[in-house]
Amino acid sequence: MALRLVDLPPGRRARRRRAERQTQVLAGVALLTTVAAAAAEYGRVWRRGEAPLPQETDDVLLAAGEAAADTVAVARAGYQEVSLHERALFNLFSSFLLAFVASRALAYALRGRRTVGPFRNLMVGDRHIHHFVPGISLAFASGSASLLVRDERVRSRLALGFGAGMGMTLDESALLLELEDVYWTERGLLSVQIGLIFTAFMGALAVTLRLLRRGEEVVLPR
Repeated sequence: MALRLVDLPPGRRARRRRAERQTQVLAGVALLTTVAAAAAEYGRVWRRGEAPLPQETDDVLLAAGEAAADTVAVARAGYQEVSLHERALFNLFSSFLLAFVASRALAYALRGRRTVGPFRNLMVGDRHIHHFVPGISLAFASGSASLLVRDERVRSRLALGFGAGMGMTLDESALLLELEDVYWTERGLLSVQIGLIFTAFMGALAVTLRLLRRGEEVVLPR
């Protein structure tokens, strides 16, 4: 069982607080970037769409709802119209994020409890099966299947399983690096930091590939 912060020696307590601050900064940057990107797209759709602008209507909430519906429609259409490679990258990125956050939230909810709804800690004998085990299995199965199928649409869907497996695995990456259960210690915060860094990397990769595709359309012959 992990020690509480007040039970730790002063030096170790300071290191844990420093690690927590670093993790909070990374999480804050990731959250702010996501919110800013979503807000910017929402504002862009509102300006260009058919919903009246705030200064043009007396019912701002109704206009905001129409703009939100337009934004969802734009996202849905964009998902359908992008290339299969871009769709696979989006599936990989989004499923990774959802699985990473869900794994961390569920582990926190199960801390000190036997069950949370249908979820519970999996024990085989006296051995706790960590969620990186099904995560690795899911990633291996999805990756192997993507090599065996020829349909690009199926491959883009398999990216969902691969990303989810990566999220579940990287949430416990500190355990794999340390080869011991450090999930709730200051060393376990490394898993969160790795996940956030990987999220930033995937976001940068998605934007870069998008820019390169647009550059190819302009520079290269059709």
